[in-house]
Amino acid sequence: MEITKIEEKINELVKEFSGAPRPNTVRIIPVGKKQTQNKPAKKTANSLQESLNYLRVCIKYQIFDIEATRRENKYLRKMLDSKKS
Repeated sequence: MEITKIEEKINELVKEFSGAPRPNTVRIIPVGKKQTQNKPAKKTANSLQESLNYLRVCIKYQIFDIEATRRENKYLRKMLDSKKS
């Protein structure tokens, strides 16, 4: 896959997840009046929030890695061009 296609896919993912609520703004809607009924909902919401946070970190790392690879490629191409001359 070409770098431009990868960048487009990552940009799409970033746009899609940038609209997701931040951890401090997530609200849990009470399922019932009993506390025992809220525990599974809270546990599920916390698990989902952790997954979203992990996904955000993964996306940020992938963007960082692509940028580092791009810089390294430019540097190596420059070295090859200077050796050809």
